[in-house]
Amino acid sequence: MPQDIAFDLPFPLALSPDLEGARLGNLEWVQQLGLVTKGRSLEWYLSWDMPRLAAHGFPYARGTALDLCTDAMAFFFVFDDQFDGRLGQDPAGAARACRQLIDIVHGARPRAGADPCAVAFADIWARSTDGARPGWVARTAHEWEYYFATQAHEAIGRLRGTPADMQTYLQIRRGISGTGLPLSLGERAAGITVPAAAFHSPQLRIMRQAAIDVTFMCNDVYSLEKEEARGDMDNLVLVIEHSRHCDRDEAITGACEEVRRRVERFQELARQVPGLCAQLGLTSDEVTDVRAFVDVMTAWMSGYHAWQTQTHRYTHAPDVVPHTGPGYFDQVLNT
Repeated sequence: MPQDIAFDLPFPLALSPDLEGARLGNLEWVQQLGLVTKGRSLEWYLSWDMPRLAAHGFPYARGTALDLCTDAMAFFFVFDDQFDGRLGQDPAGAARACRQLIDIVHGARPRAGADPCAVAFADIWARSTDGARPGWVARTAHEWEYYFATQAHEAIGRLRGTPADMQTYLQIRRGISGTGLPLSLGERAAGITVPAAAFHSPQLRIMRQAAIDVTFMCNDVYSLEKEEARGDMDNLVLVIEHSRHCDRDEAITGACEEVRRRVERFQELARQVPGLCAQLGLTSDEVTDVRAFVDVMTAWMSGYHAWQTQTHRYTHAPDVVPHTGPGYFDQVLNT
């Protein structure tokens, strides 16, 4: 596993002081809702250290805000693993399983006897939208829909058995990675409101996309062996290897170059943000929120990177959950 690859992410790393409180709350939450049961399942889940991911990725979050971010991270990874088996080879089944979750985004309640994933997601969605601005809710609803809907297309890639072209890869990976959602959750956790004229500026939109891409592209390198063993095709290293007809080392180098370009572009555009705020005539409070949003993006990139280089989810995955069987101990998502 290429865990020794070092990415130069020149962004500060911090840790929320409420980590231990979030740890206790999350352990109770995942068990109470049935996402994780006792025994091997719980041991494997605890080795991922989701609370540390949240505390690094959202270092400004405190109390219930950090609790929500931690529970959302737990949901992401437990849900993702449900496709590391039969369901991940069944596009129609994946679409059916995700339809109930998409319905929840758009106002439905979990049906009677709903599986733990539906119950957990309904709880996260209710907590994150409570008191949220309508514009944020609408934007984030689309991001959740995108995330759930692309699970079926990742399954199509597994059946195809060969990596897609770069453009197709990016469309699917940006969906299934769900990394736009932590940035939106970060807005809520930081208590900021980014003015629409600033949020949709070329600078912030390109920076946001770069932050999203950097996160999952680094992850593609670290999770390469885990994903390749399970037949996943939507991995940057595999895409480069296939499209450029190069060897593995060259493909990994190419992936690192993709990350480097995005980091440099992010930094270049960040230097333009003060001038942008002045041109838009933003108030001092609005400028403060825009600057905080830039910090939300950098904290997520550095925090996720710090976590993924330490978690046992990638360094010990083949030993705990062999690729010959499902990538989970508990089936908590029904088709």
